[in-house]
Amino acid sequence: MRKAITFLVLLYSLHLIGQTTVSGKVFDNDGVPVLEANVYIDGTYDGASTNEKGEFSFETTEKGVHTLVVSFISFEEYRLTADVAAFKKLVIKLREDVNTLDAVVINAGTFEAGDNAKVTALKPLDVVTTASALGDFVGALQTLPGTATVAEDGRLFVRGGDAEETQIFIDGIRVFAPFTPTANNIPTRGRFSPFLFKGISFSTGGYSAEYGQALSSVLLLNTIDEPVQEKTDIAVMTVGGGVGNTQKWEKGSFSINTSYINLAPYLELYPDRNTWNKPFQSAGGEMVYRHKLKGDGLLKLYGAFSYSDFDLVQEDINFANGLRFGLQNRNLYLNGSYTGFLGNDWTLQTGFSIANDNTNVKIENDLVKDNDNSGHVKVKLRKRYSNRFKLNFGAEYFMTDFDERFVGNTIGTFDYDFQNNISGIFTEADIFFSKDLASKVGVRLEHSELLNQTTVSPRASIAYKSGQNSQFSMAYGQFYQNPKNEFLKFSNNFVAENTTHWIANYQYVTQKQIFRVEAYYKDYNDLVKFDTDFVGPTSNFNNNGSGFAKGVDVFWRDNKSLKNTDYWISYSYLDTERDYRNFPTVATPNFASSHNLSIVSKHWIEDWKSQIGFSYSFASGRAYTDPNRPGFLNRETKSYNSISLNCAYLIDQQKILYFSVNNVLGTKNVFGYNYANQPDINGVFNRQAIVPNADQFFFIGFFWTISDDKTSNQLDNL
Repeated sequence: MRKAITFLVLLYSLHLIGQTTVSGKVFDNDGVPVLEANVYIDGTYDGASTNEKGEFSFETTEKGVHTLVVSFISFEEYRLTADVAAFKKLVIKLREDVNTLDAVVINAGTFEAGDNAKVTALKPLDVVTTASALGDFVGALQTLPGTATVAEDGRLFVRGGDAEETQIFIDGIRVFAPFTPTANNIPTRGRFSPFLFKGISFSTGGYSAEYGQALSSVLLLNTIDEPVQEKTDIAVMTVGGGVGNTQKWEKGSFSINTSYINLAPYLELYPDRNTWNKPFQSAGGEMVYRHKLKGDGLLKLYGAFSYSDFDLVQEDINFANGLRFGLQNRNLYLNGSYTGFLGNDWTLQTGFSIANDNTNVKIENDLVKDNDNSGHVKVKLRKRYSNRFKLNFGAEYFMTDFDERFVGNTIGTFDYDFQNNISGIFTEADIFFSKDLASKVGVRLEHSELLNQTTVSPRASIAYKSGQNSQFSMAYGQFYQNPKNEFLKFSNNFVAENTTHWIANYQYVTQKQIFRVEAYYKDYNDLVKFDTDFVGPTSNFNNNGSGFAKGVDVFWRDNKSLKNTDYWISYSYLDTERDYRNFPTVATPNFASSHNLSIVSKHWIEDWKSQIGFSYSFASGRAYTDPNRPGFLNRETKSYNSISLNCAYLIDQQKILYFSVNNVLGTKNVFGYNYANQPDINGVFNRQAIVPNADQFFFIGFFWTISDDKTSNQLDNL
């Protein structure tokens, strides 16, 4: 027995001799001990937890080089690879995890909407529940600060820039003709249904180096990755109808949405100021095919087709019988994208788009035929080196082939064309110095084959979290854009127009509330100028134009203070002047308003099973030229005011009756004035007010959803 005991003691002693003690202390950045942190040797069961002093100690029989791991919630994982014998009396400092929900967000100049957005200023359903938007995503975005009310146009005018300074992308790929063409003084609409998109990122300036060819703004639309269920949506409206269907299977899905619009019945009940030879009608459809591939890859194919045509006569002071304008447009857009993980924290995103836009315009007895073929190919790689450093880089190529034929009734036929191909490369890094301080730094290079010019665009932004709910951000960027098609079809002797952005932002966010204020300055250079009354083949062009835009944007959204009520208030102050186009002097362009205000409210009434909405838009007067007075853009219109209402009533769980009216008070808004080409016998140039074609617009729709769960409806879409 004594020998057995002696043998066991010897074995135990040998075991102790073969063990190594791993010990140390764990603190945070402020030197505070971390309690209950997990400490272990990777690939083994050897480990312990820290005590209230941050201390840990455990024994291991492992020898040689191993990795010691320390982990604790809200901190980055700590890893130390060395000989086990060195794991003694360690002093370990854990760094805060910069990916936590309360970490700083780089957001100067950008509004995001979607499930993945840390701070949401505008949710996807807001696109179509805003009373004044009439179901158009651009109409909803016009209630955000930084945008200007140009109601006769309908496109996005951002921070002193005209509408063509904003570019739109679907799943990161360029859309070349996002709006349906219309006649003068008839606002356009976006071609795409908001029902197919999961999120929106709207940059009013200082956007990422990934995107180019936009002087003012970028709008990113992201399609849904995976639908929740199979369903069918049916819409019957006073202006037309539509139907959509989604099919889903294990590794993929297919969604389709079609619509037909015809204003003839509506115009019979509510005639406007035009004489319609053929009322506006349009037909279109969209589809999205999604398929999951091996390695968590996701393939998306998006396609859209639309056709529209109309013929009308508009009042014009220089045409006794009015000005006849007819238009036919056919647009086809295809978009494909792939996102996949390559391993070792590498991500690949690639895609393409192909577009054909064909437009025939008849103005009196003259005919203009435009055909625009465009394409975009893009490859982007993303490497995550750590939670604190991520690198994006990629390359892309834009192709444009534009042809126009002008068939004049008296002056003959003329053909114009150009090819505008642009290659670009970009790289950008996200750097998180801590949970409270982060930066994004990048650069973009572009080469235009048509202009034979290479441009370099540096971009940088920084954000600092000043408190639990507040942060400051700043952004800087250089942006280039080739001149518009209306110039390039007559000349290619240009350089790219460019602007420099400076942005300072403050944001305060609590649960269901957000406040942000942003100041900016934009410096324009190399803007196109010409020396004729209208752009044409006899115009002499140069890039001597310049300008500036500066201002302050304020945004407040509250879904907390009032029960069942969500509202937001946007205000923008803009000071801008330009010397461009055929301006004889520096002046504020006629699309810019110094003050813009939007108030939007939505309230759910449980007893009525209804959501009611309210929108108010205000814009101060815009400049116009009165030839009866000296000077250029020498007068200003009266202010713009419009109140819109809407209501969605839940007939049953899957059937909705919807009603809306724009400009419910019938306010007589004026956008400007047309003057006679010649003075009367008293030497006075007579004028005609440019007003909306109709002071009000009424809409009624019935929406029915047929789904697997028998509870879903389109209230989120209305």
